[in-house]
Amino acid sequence: MKNSTRTFLADGGILLAAALWGVGFGVLKDVLDYLPPFTLLVLRFLPGGVLLGLFFLRRFRETGWGDLRDGALVGLLLFGGFACQTTGLQWTTAGKQAFLTATYVLLVPFFSWGIHRAFPGGRVFAASGICLAGMSLLTLRGASGINLGDGLTLVSAVFFAGHLMAVERFTRRRDPLVLASLQMVVLGLCALPFALFERPDLGGIPLRGWIGFGYMLLFCTIGAFALQNLAQKYTPSTHAALLFSTEALFGAASGVLLLGETFTPPMATGAALMMGAILLVELPIPFLRKGPSPETRS
Repeated sequence: MKNSTRTFLADGGILLAAALWGVGFGVLKDVLDYLPPFTLLVLRFLPGGVLLGLFFLRRFRETGWGDLRDGALVGLLLFGGFACQTTGLQWTTAGKQAFLTATYVLLVPFFSWGIHRAFPGGRVFAASGICLAGMSLLTLRGASGINLGDGLTLVSAVFFAGHLMAVERFTRRRDPLVLASLQMVVLGLCALPFALFERPDLGGIPLRGWIGFGYMLLFCTIGAFALQNLAQKYTPSTHAALLFSTEALFGAASGVLLLGETFTPPMATGAALMMGAILLVELPIPFLRKGPSPETRS
């Protein structure tokens, strides 16, 4: 397969994963009415990792210590992200959280600068200022400031940025589906001790809750993470970050369509500024200097 065709298919896979996760914001908000956050993480990721591993069992024949180490690292980063995100969604809206989570796209160049000692370019700093302005319009509520759910979501964005970079690096030397399965199992095991204190009433969950959970397990977990790991092996991180940012648009749409949430004019303006900041970082603009792309360094 030609490199251009392979990259096009990979980009399509990332866009599909972003759509599944974006719609998942609205579904997750609904499921949290019936399942506490860490119980949901255990039930979602432990079976998801095991099922994905069983489906691609042949790929585990040559699994070694290096695979386990890399899988544990990406799993820990993913646990940090989802623990903060899932908990934070109890105090914020699905649409707002979708946009705040997308700020991880802006963090990737800064992380790359610290790791690779390569200046990311002036546009990154301009985009950060625009993003900060947009974030204030989207999340600040008078004197109350950013609420707990918004703050936890911003912390989750830091973990997701680290996870994106780790997946990009590790899928070059590991089987992407093995890595996806291992990271899910690690995440579920990390959440298990916290879930033991929640004691949910599983018998009282209505059919609506189980349907939402089924969507989260099959599409947002097994399907989307398999797509992400496979695609990031064949597409540059700049393309991946840009396409993943569309998760915010799908998330806002799901909040409106599934939960009846509304965006006020200031919130809509803030969301537009944040998306503009993301595009400013990722799209090629000749008169703004940009440092070397992360995928050109190893």
